[in-house]
Amino acid sequence: MENLVFEGFKFMVLGMGTVFAFLVLMILAMNLQAYIIHKFFPEPAPTPPKPAAKGNTNKGAKIAAISAAIQHHKQAK
Repeated sequence: MENLVFEGFKFMVLGMGTVFAFLVLMILAMNLQAYIIHKFFPEPAPTPPKPAAKGNTNKGAKIAAISAAIQHHKQAK
Protein backbone atom coordinates (compact mmCIF):
# COMPACT_ATOMS: atom_id res chain seq x y z
CA MET A 1 0.00 0.00 0.00
CA GLU A 2 2.81 2.39 0.83
CA ASN A 3 4.44 1.73 -2.50
CA LEU A 4 1.29 2.77 -4.42
CA VAL A 5 0.96 5.98 -2.41
CA PHE A 6 4.60 6.78 -3.03
CA GLU A 7 4.24 6.08 -6.76
CA GLY A 8 1.15 8.30 -6.94
CA PHE A 9 2.93 11.09 -5.13
CA LYS A 10 5.93 10.71 -7.44
CA PHE A 11 3.74 10.98 -10.56
CA MET A 12 1.92 13.98 -9.13
CA VAL A 13 5.20 15.81 -8.48
CA LEU A 14 6.52 14.85 -11.91
CA GLY A 15 3.35 16.09 -13.65
CA MET A 16 3.11 19.33 -11.70
CA GLY A 17 6.84 19.96 -12.20
CA THR A 18 6.45 19.45 -15.94
CA VAL A 19 3.55 21.91 -16.13
CA PHE A 20 5.41 24.44 -13.98
CA ALA A 21 8.56 24.16 -16.13
CA PHE A 22 6.50 24.59 -19.31
CA LEU A 23 4.80 27.71 -17.93
CA VAL A 24 8.12 29.23 -16.86
CA LEU A 25 9.61 28.56 -20.32
CA MET A 26 6.52 30.03 -21.99
CA ILE A 27 6.74 33.22 -19.91
CA LEU A 28 10.45 33.58 -20.71
CA ALA A 29 9.78 33.06 -24.43
CA MET A 30 6.99 35.65 -24.42
CA ASN A 31 9.18 38.21 -22.63
CA LEU A 32 11.98 37.60 -25.13
CA GLN A 33 9.52 37.97 -28.01
CA ALA A 34 8.18 41.25 -26.58
CA TYR A 35 11.73 42.57 -26.16
CA ILE A 36 12.63 41.71 -29.76
CA ILE A 37 9.43 43.20 -31.17
CA HIS A 38 9.84 46.46 -29.22
CA LYS A 39 13.47 46.70 -30.24
CA PHE A 40 12.92 46.32 -33.99
CA PHE A 41 9.39 47.80 -34.24
CA PRO A 42 9.14 50.66 -31.72
CA GLU A 43 5.84 52.45 -31.30
CA PRO A 44 5.80 55.91 -32.86
CA ALA A 45 5.75 58.85 -30.48
CA PRO A 46 2.29 60.41 -30.18
CA THR A 47 1.94 63.74 -31.92
CA PRO A 48 0.34 66.58 -29.97
CA PRO A 49 -3.04 67.72 -31.30
CA LYS A 50 -3.00 70.76 -33.51
CA PRO A 51 -4.68 73.85 -32.06
CA ALA A 52 -7.81 74.97 -33.84
CA ALA A 53 -7.44 77.97 -36.09
CA LYS A 54 -8.93 81.10 -34.56
CA GLY A 55 -10.74 82.10 -37.73
CA ASN A 56 -12.54 78.75 -38.04
CA THR A 57 -14.46 78.93 -34.79
CA ASN A 58 -18.08 79.90 -35.28
CA LYS A 59 -18.84 81.76 -32.07
CA GLY A 60 -21.78 83.60 -33.55
CA ALA A 61 -23.63 80.35 -34.30
CA LYS A 62 -22.97 79.05 -30.80
CA ILE A 63 -24.26 82.24 -29.20
CA ALA A 64 -27.37 82.15 -31.41
CA ALA A 65 -28.07 78.52 -30.50
CA ILE A 66 -27.68 79.22 -26.79
CA SER A 67 -29.92 82.28 -27.02
CA ALA A 68 -32.57 80.31 -28.88
CA ALA A 69 -32.44 77.54 -26.28
CA ILE A 70 -32.90 80.07 -23.45
CA GLN A 71 -35.81 81.73 -25.27
CA HIS A 72 -37.47 78.35 -25.86
CA HIS A 73 -37.02 77.40 -22.20
CA LYS A 74 -38.55 80.69 -21.00
CA GLN A 75 -41.53 80.33 -23.35
CA ALA A 76 -42.15 76.73 -22.26
CA LYS A 77 -42.74 77.84 -18.66
